[in-house]
Amino acid sequence: MQIARKLRVWNERREHGQGPYAHLFERYEGDEIISLDCETTSLDPKRAEILTIGAVKIKGGKRVMLSDRLDIKLKPPKYMPAESVKIHRIRSMDLEDGVELEEALQQVLEYVGNRPILGYYVHFDLRVLDNALKPRYGFGLPNQAIELSDVYHNIIKWRYLGGSVDLRFDTIAKKLDLPILERHTALGDAITVALMYVRLTKGEALGI
Repeated sequence: MQIARKLRVWNERREHGQGPYAHLFERYEGDEIISLDCETTSLDPKRAEILTIGAVKIKGGKRVMLSDRLDIKLKPPKYMPAESVKIHRIRSMDLEDGVELEEALQQVLEYVGNRPILGYYVHFDLRVLDNALKPRYGFGLPNQAIELSDVYHNIIKWRYLGGSVDLRFDTIAKKLDLPILERHTALGDAITVALMYVRLTKGEALGI
């Protein structure tokens, strides 16, 4: 956990550790990890508005639970930058039947609970969610964060002594011989990251 985030969680645990969301601040004792991804209007977490959120559970470190997933579309923002549409191909009209941000955040809190959160550039997603949660709940997500590229680097770095490791998303998937499912969709990226994690930690992507 980054130092600034660790201090923030420590302060918020003191303020909210006895309140209605106290369970979020408890140490997690189970065997599930949440692979989570957000598609946003910007790569700047201070300006980014959330468009979609996808998440899937990994059970026991070896089973991706596709039957128990989160797939949320939010109402379209007032302004949708053209450059963001080019990346994720989500237009305002695609979000007309989306939910309000408050409902989306409530779904995230209920689904994630106090489980560890896995992602590719996971701290970006956490900052974006924290920026939305803080004004409404008084706290951000306190969950342990697991960065996929760090897991990948730490496992294979011995093969590249003295050299650099390519940590691009597409490269990691190719090296692990895994398909990329619906790239730049929140749920597709969350599922792909979950499969990568299982392949890295268990040696193979076991049953879905």
